[in-house]
Amino acid sequence: MLVICVILFLIKINIIFMEFELKMPRLGESITEAAIINWFKNVGDTIEEDEMILEVATDKVDSEVPSTVSGVIKELLFEPNDIIKIGATIAIIEVTESSNSDNKKNLNEDIKERKENNLPKKSLLKNKNTNLKVKSEKNPKSSNIGVQNNTFFSPLIIAIAKEQHISFEELARIRATGKDGRLRKSDLYQYIEEGRPAQFVQPTSEPDPTAYRIPQLNLDKGTGKIVKMDRMRQMIADHMVYSKHTSPHVTAYVEADMTEMVKWRNENKVAFQEKYNERLTFTPLFVEAVAKAVKDFPMINVTVDGENIIVKESINIGMATALPSGNLIVPVVKNADTKNLLDLAKDVNKLANKARENKLKADDVQGSTFTISNVGTFGSVMGTPIINQPEVAILALGIIKKRAEVMETPNGDEIAIRSMMYLSLSFDHRVVDGYLGGSFVRRIADYFEQFDTNRTI
Repeated sequence: MLVICVILFLIKINIIFMEFELKMPRLGESITEAAIINWFKNVGDTIEEDEMILEVATDKVDSEVPSTVSGVIKELLFEPNDIIKIGATIAIIEVTESSNSDNKKNLNEDIKERKENNLPKKSLLKNKNTNLKVKSEKNPKSSNIGVQNNTFFSPLIIAIAKEQHISFEELARIRATGKDGRLRKSDLYQYIEEGRPAQFVQPTSEPDPTAYRIPQLNLDKGTGKIVKMDRMRQMIADHMVYSKHTSPHVTAYVEADMTEMVKWRNENKVAFQEKYNERLTFTPLFVEAVAKAVKDFPMINVTVDGENIIVKESINIGMATALPSGNLIVPVVKNADTKNLLDLAKDVNKLANKARENKLKADDVQGSTFTISNVGTFGSVMGTPIINQPEVAILALGIIKKRAEVMETPNGDEIAIRSMMYLSLSFDHRVVDGYLGGSFVRRIADYFEQFDTNRTI
């Protein structure tokens, strides 16, 4: 009996030792961080594999994050409303015997690696900002004072720094000799032996003569009711400012005669709904034409990665949509160039309904390669939209309005009542020049004007 108890005790110790770091998963292309809304579990709670552990929000949609292992929650490293980088550790889970073999294998390999390299257990220093952004600084006193390009500090470095009461700011001032600018243990020990010469060095920024600096103007903002931005509005604001800072925006305008398309849609919308039980709005017709134009001009369907241009294989059209709260979201019609009008109408209606009901999932709002914004829905004649990063162009569609136009006919010029619409394309001038941007938006207008009124539903 005593032997059995000892065995069970050793098994229990082994389970406790097997700690798993749950990391923030990727939530979609271009998403680099998310805000915690709330935890579904507390420290000490048991959690099963694939059971939801927390809810997070991005600038696109709210999502629930599942646990990838079964076990007992030992530590939650962040609080609600904290902003978390993708890939950051968010919780420590003690893995139980019920965990799958793959998780055990990964944990055993992790433990073996730490023993072989004499590394401490993870999470020795409970600090949320282990990835520091370090400003460049002058290097006055010691050859062992410098600036790291890679500001990641290993658990071992963090543990030593904790013992020596060295701050992250001081760590960032130590000359690093490791690969990719990593700070090595020998670098840190040498720095300590030299008496920590950078302990009281204050970082100073080297002025960049070419950098734009926001003037510090003491503007009178006035008085009135203060309304705090909600989480999504803050993220939208950051995304818009980032886009304007990243992409030099240029906007091209054309107008299109929508008379034939409007006439065909009015004649067929009732029959379309009766036959397919789907509403026939203008949006699927717009998406259809835009997807055809993107195929004609594939360099519109790209993203920029440093000095490289990534030409996307899929054509996924995002639709800027207003939520009931007034915020903006961009659900995505995937592979729009491969779908017929019925499939496009189904996708558009489904996404629009989910947006109105706040039921969009992460997959519904990720992967767009080009975005359209129907500003005409609100009565706007035209707009100058901001590019939805990391795309390089966005199309705004104004209100369709009847007006008198001069038409060329066999009998000469005549005045007729036509349904006209302005199109405005904002594009990233880093990779899209005026010829490409102008030709692309003109091609969309041509597809609108050359609409086949003899097509059947």
